[in-house]
Amino acid sequence: MKSKELENDIERNMLPTIVEMCSLKYYALFFNNTFFDLRSTCIVFILIPCAFRNYRGCVKMGAGGRTSVPPANRKPEADPLKRVPFEKPPFSLSQIKKAIPPHCFQRSVLRSFSYVVYDLTIAFCLYYVATRYFHLLPHPLSFLAWPIYWAVQGCILTGLWVIAHECGHHAFSDYQLLDDIVGLVLHSGLLVPYFSWKYSHRRHHSNTGSLERDEVFVPKQKSAMQWFSKYLNNPPGRVLTLAVTLTLGWPMYLAFNVSGRPYERFACHYDPYGPIYTDRERLQIYISDAGVLAVCYGLFHLVMAKGLAWVVCVYGVPLLVVNGFLVLITFLQHTHPALPHYNSSEWDWLRGALATVDRDYGILNKVFHNITDTHVAHHLFSTMPHYHAMEATKAIKPTLGEYYRFDETPFVKAMWREARECIYVEPDHGTENKGVFWYNNKL
Repeated sequence: MKSKELENDIERNMLPTIVEMCSLKYYALFFNNTFFDLRSTCIVFILIPCAFRNYRGCVKMGAGGRTSVPPANRKPEADPLKRVPFEKPPFSLSQIKKAIPPHCFQRSVLRSFSYVVYDLTIAFCLYYVATRYFHLLPHPLSFLAWPIYWAVQGCILTGLWVIAHECGHHAFSDYQLLDDIVGLVLHSGLLVPYFSWKYSHRRHHSNTGSLERDEVFVPKQKSAMQWFSKYLNNPPGRVLTLAVTLTLGWPMYLAFNVSGRPYERFACHYDPYGPIYTDRERLQIYISDAGVLAVCYGLFHLVMAKGLAWVVCVYGVPLLVVNGFLVLITFLQHTHPALPHYNSSEWDWLRGALATVDRDYGILNKVFHNITDTHVAHHLFSTMPHYHAMEATKAIKPTLGEYYRFDETPFVKAMWREARECIYVEPDHGTENKGVFWYNNKL
């Protein structure tokens, strides 16, 4: 009986860590041809889905490391679809901050860079395996190996995207110049105009939940819905909408401000003189454009040397995965049946910052550096580094009470539910709260 309990305890508490250690072992072998063979390659790609499967029982890491608890011992979460309170909260931002251990606000250059090196190392190892060994695999296996590479590499590069996003928030280090250099390099490598998005994203944080001033995923009111919306409000229409949103949504937002805040004239993240930016910011928009153009120039020469198909397989498809996850993560953070939006008569910064939701992406929470399951804390204290965000989230939950929302619905299921339920916003009929808007789908 004791041996059985010990076996269960090992499986429950140690398996996720063992999987990670095994993965690191094989990553290290990539640099040693003496020990590397095709069997190692297969083991790596077998371990990765195993990690996804077994990591789900793990409690998210705080400052103390990875631990896990039996599912039976986890506290049941509140009904995720229950509306969060929309009244002004009985606490202030300073009271929330006092609940967080002071060390959570400390930024370490070495620790932040360790995540960059870790992600880049894994990305290089995946690239090395794909380009050196996939062509040696039997024909059916190569067709299986490439989609696995695209998915895993896309997830790793999304983690790098999140680190660059932290640089834009000055959460990477205590040195703004260092943050901007790291962020510019990482985001440019993913074809993101770093400063351009940094400034528009900063305004998103300043106006979250505002129907007039928020910058991204601003929901429409029913009166503003397009005539064809009712024809897309069905399963085939939702599939089409999600497919377009996840593949083209990010570049369309950067280039044409699709789903962004309406401006009086054309808005584009690449335009230094667009309405998004002030005169003080225009020079840095040029720098952002130069960074993206430099990477495009490098990709052009890579296509000339290696061929278009090679570049698409190695870089292009993983980048599509990055863009898709970026749109999905942002969409699910700010779109939920339980979250209110406010017009100018009701909106204030704290209530807007609380109109976000933490989600559970399984092992991807760690791969994405907890931007998924600590987003509420991130909106409250955006200069806090990601490696302290989980500890801070646990610390602020008692203070936030019903104002905190966590939804552990699997993200694919949640994506479909939100696409079905959250079509437009309108105030509740028959109430005095005309400045508070909730999602609806009755067209």
